[in-house]
Amino acid sequence: MADPVLEVRSLRKSYGALAVTDGVDLAVAAGAVHAIIGPNGAGKTTLINQIGGQTAPDAGQIFLEGQEITGLPIHRRSRLGLARSFQITNVLPGFTTLENVAVAAQAHAGHSFRFLRPVAGETALTERAMASLETVGLADRAAIPAGALSHGEKRQLEIAMALATEPRVLLLDEPMAGTTHEETARLTETLEGLRGRFTLLLVEHDMNAVFALADTISVLVYGRIIAEGAPAAIRANEDVRTAYLGDEDWGEEEIA
Repeated sequence: MADPVLEVRSLRKSYGALAVTDGVDLAVAAGAVHAIIGPNGAGKTTLINQIGGQTAPDAGQIFLEGQEITGLPIHRRSRLGLARSFQITNVLPGFTTLENVAVAAQAHAGHSFRFLRPVAGETALTERAMASLETVGLADRAAIPAGALSHGEKRQLEIAMALATEPRVLLLDEPMAGTTHEETARLTETLEGLRGRFTLLLVEHDMNAVFALADTISVLVYGRIIAEGAPAAIRANEDVRTAYLGDEDWGEEEIA
């Protein structure tokens, strides 16, 4: 593999005697969709939080395009091209869909928030925001309050907000959480449309989405990567199947 756009080396995080990430190594290729899967409590969100800057690791290093970012605050990582979405929707319900994305672009640019002066009046911001909405298929919802969107549409909006920061790497923490079958299909299509344009590091429990999207899958169990490879190799890995017994149904009908 060419030099990875995102690299994690020997990352560790413990809470008391519990090692949540236990020497994690990860290399994400530019333009790839790289999924992290694992049973509940495996440490997936803690790993993403360390990469995103929400949680400080106890040891290890994180590199973005060869530059170490381990100790950088969230806004510095964002400026360097790292963006993320969260498990729980994080939108401003009283703002329009377009304004939510424009505010994200405004914050990334380092401008002060102008809540008394609509960001929709700033051409450069609104053009970037509308382009992001078009990318995720929400352009026709630009003028409605974000609070009126469906849950799935709010997840699409969060992705648009992240895209408005012009990221090199997009961290997605369970974007399908709480979505209906139809919403999951739309989100999968949205993420497929980002392939090659952005590097995606995806944490997800929906195995159909993971196997449809991922170029590479890393399996995290008890804070350690136990397997990594192409979807076909992960599907056939008995250690992976054993690790999921009792937590996920790994029948072929679920991941075909």
